[in-house]
Amino acid sequence: MGASYKELVLAMFRTGIFGFGGGPSVIPLIRYEAVYRYRWLEDDEFGEILAIANALPGPIATKMAAYLGYKLNGTIGAIVGVAAHIIPTCLAMVALLAMVNVLSYSAAVTGMISAVMPVIAVMLGQMAYEFAEKAVKGLGKLLGFLLFMLSFFMLQTISIHPAIVIVIFLAYGAFHFKLKNKLQHKNPKKKGRSA
Repeated sequence: MGASYKELVLAMFRTGIFGFGGGPSVIPLIRYEAVYRYRWLEDDEFGEILAIANALPGPIATKMAAYLGYKLNGTIGAIVGVAAHIIPTCLAMVALLAMVNVLSYSAAVTGMISAVMPVIAVMLGQMAYEFAEKAVKGLGKLLGFLLFMLSFFMLQTISIHPAIVIVIFLAYGAFHFKLKNKLQHKNPKKKGRSA
């Protein structure tokens, strides 16, 4: 595919600088850069990569940056993507370390963090709604709702680790679509015999 390193660095720099609050706040930013701004991925592929990245250990933002860099420019692209994502934040942390005591009691900083949290919540909510909409299109309303309730039960009630839930649903998805393809291939044969 081979996007320019400049585009990759700019995209990952923006996600690293503006991704306040860790992984969950960075995911919608990476999605915007990869799917909408540069069109490196389709939305469905982004959703699949997000599910796989969630199942693997480590910070999700660096895994996504590494995947995008690798997809676009191979191993060097992966290194550049991760570096562009983490170096600005590392430099900012070093620069602000001397002022940490002052900033920790600052009402302005507390206010800024409080103001960013609702924005992150809305961005995550919008992304979750769009993914749920696609799930309903692929599975139907009833099955989509039942699987949502099952995942909620597994995560919140019996406290199964999210990575295990993701692996279970990936396995179910593979089974579901294999069965669906089998049934679609059988239906044309039945129509041909009856004609």
